Amino acid sequence: MDQARSTISKIFNGEPHSYTRFNLTQNMEGDNSQVEMKLSSDMDEEVGANGVGERLNHNSNNKPSVAQKLGRKPKNLCFMAATTLLIFIIGYLIGYLVHRKKDMAPTCEASQDPIIESVVYETGAAPLMDWDDVKKLLAQKLTAAKFEPVFSEFSSVNHRAGSPGDESLANKVLNKFQEYGMKTWTDEHFVKVQDPPASGSNRFVFRKGREERPEGFLSYSANGTVTGAVSYAFYGQESDFRLLQQKSINLTDRVMLVRAGRISFAEKVANAAKMGASAVLIYQDPSDHDIGDSTQLYGHVHMGSGDPYTPGFPSFNHTQFPPVQSSGLPKILAQTITARMATNIRKQLEGQNEPAGWGGPYKLGDESDGITVEVNNVLTEKKINNVFGVIQGFVDADRYVVIGAQRDAWGAGFAASTVGTSVLAELARSISDMVKNDGFKPRRSIVFASWSAGEYGSVGATEWLEGYLSSLSMKAFSYINLDGVVTGQTGFKVAASPLMHSLIEGTMKEVNSPDKAGTLFSQFAKRNFDLNVLEPLKSDNAAYPFLAFSGIPSVSFGFTSDNSDYPFSSTTLDTREKLNMATGNRVTQLAEIATRFAGHMALRLVHDHLLRMDVMKYNNIIRSKVSQINGKIYSIRGRELLPKALTVKWLILASGSYSRAARKLVEDIQKSDLEDIEMCRILNDRIMTVERNFLSPYVSPRESPYRHILLGSGPHTLNALLNHLEDLRTDQPDADVDLFRNQFALATWTVQGCANSLAGNIWSLDNEI
Repeated sequence: MDQARSTISKIFNGEPHSYTRFNLTQNMEGDNSQVEMKLSSDMDEEVGANGVGERLNHNSNNKPSVAQKLGRKPKNLCFMAATTLLIFIIGYLIGYLVHRKKDMAPTCEASQDPIIESVVYETGAAPLMDWDDVKKLLAQKLTAAKFEPVFSEFSSVNHRAGSPGDESLANKVLNKFQEYGMKTWTDEHFVKVQDPPASGSNRFVFRKGREERPEGFLSYSANGTVTGAVSYAFYGQESDFRLLQQKSINLTDRVMLVRAGRISFAEKVANAAKMGASAVLIYQDPSDHDIGDSTQLYGHVHMGSGDPYTPGFPSFNHTQFPPVQSSGLPKILAQTITARMATNIRKQLEGQNEPAGWGGPYKLGDESDGITVEVNNVLTEKKINNVFGVIQGFVDADRYVVIGAQRDAWGAGFAASTVGTSVLAELARSISDMVKNDGFKPRRSIVFASWSAGEYGSVGATEWLEGYLSSLSMKAFSYINLDGVVTGQTGFKVAASPLMHSLIEGTMKEVNSPDKAGTLFSQFAKRNFDLNVLEPLKSDNAAYPFLAFSGIPSVSFGFTSDNSDYPFSSTTLDTREKLNMATGNRVTQLAEIATRFAGHMALRLVHDHLLRMDVMKYNNIIRSKVSQINGKIYSIRGRELLPKALTVKWLILASGSYSRAARKLVEDIQKSDLEDIEMCRILNDRIMTVERNFLSPYVSPRESPYRHILLGSGPHTLNALLNHLEDLRTDQPDADVDLFRNQFALATWTVQGCANSLAGNIWSLDNEI
């Protein structure tokens, strides 16, 4: 019809007297575009007010005679004949154009490819496949037997980050993604890491005895030599050091001997540094895990993630890096030692007896227990590659869930990396096959990522986040971590953003399997979810920077042993045989269930109209923190430690604003037409703002990378406010009233800003604050 109108315009007016406005609207499938043409001209007015009928009749006020109707005048007869011919031509043109459009449309069954013919493009927001059918398809694609050849393919004795073994595995993953028909790419970084000395060694000498040269090491330790007295500090937790202080033990310049476990190596060293210690020795105690008295431990002590020599920005080649380093790098020495070396030291310590429950009839050490520690680690630059593949969505292709796994390890790293990489590959194969052969059409995209340098502190993943932070904002709406998904069989633990708790709990109830592993998984689902399944997301978890640095809702999970860590983590003994021992030879079955669990969550997130994220979950967390802060301020107000003008009123109102905004979003969802694609996108964007807007905009990502005020770390968090109030109450020297007031105000406005963003339109904002 648009072409016909243009033809008419030319017939009546010759050259067009109008402008043409083209509005290009992208088809939601991304395959075609429609052109809407609107005409606005004098011609349109003539056809209406001064149309053809009036132009043919100049005596419109007088009734025409019979002679005029019969066209007795030659001039009128010619005019009427021309008009009749013109109408005939117009009708012919319209018929021709309509017929030609039909001929050009790809509707001829004989000319179509059978595969293309079977594709039905989505025109609304409703999914083309029922969710129950999606679940069944995934279950059909995954079997335990399929994991054996995948395990074999990705197993490697030596694949430390940046090594030829790591590069070989990266190529295998890339080839798999390409084999599955996925769009692939790689992400190259040049990072600085610490390795043990190439010549010489790290060493220590206790009480002028035999020199010990451990082979294990802790990357990012300070280098040098220190001499001091040894003190035993159990697991090196803050509570352990406070107990030593209560016993009047001076920890300044001491060398602290601590067990592995409970908290990360980096946290142990950071806690010791706060106490004024000069060095930390870490070992695996046989009473926790008997892994052999000569087994070496490996790890890192950076209180952060990523390359610590490019904090806050990516380690791309040729980037001009300023001479800075992460504030999370320790300034004291740190070294691992074997259980035999540690036991020899503990047996000779003098001083006070160990507190009850600290593991042995030994002493805590005194000034006579002298030791010399020397660390000579070497800082090296390594090229690492992250590998990616994507299954693109059919509606919101620019919104995606990321699924990732660490690829490198200190040794064989079967539980640390092989299982996760295998699960990643099997998920990519299964979902790609569902899209290619079974008609499944995800609404949003799925990005599969294989990270390098995970053992050095999630370096590959963090550098990617730093490099593409602005691109990921409002696009990557979730991260699913596959590291350590199988380390035991008697427990199941999940650490995640509160936004994802409901999705996780629902997934646990839905995922099942006919084998014993599936039955076991169902039993986990029946337990108290908050008490027995959920655990905090720790800073050494690969999902942590996604959540606390980038504001992307994230989840990390795995089958575990009850109340016990996998004993061979951070060692070169992490092999298939050791993992079989920890799981009762059920590695393949547990890997299958873990794959179903991750796949179920990912598919739910890319299938449904609306993202399965519960914005009300944060409401209780915020209210709890505000209540605790209010109680602390009330308890010390009588001592006049805080100015009278300081009030919790504004933080309480900000908390209320978030609560109202969250409830309003739930109401808007209930009232919305889910067949409206644009409406669904608007609602999903409001959901996606929540996590990102809990990142404090008032602190530098270089100085405080984990800016999340509820789940991050640093002085800007609500937990830090509580600790600061406790320091004020106990008259600690570091307590600062003015600093607290500043942090308090900024945290208040961060909560209010998140509430405002969640509310949506500017005219919908809650201005009660």
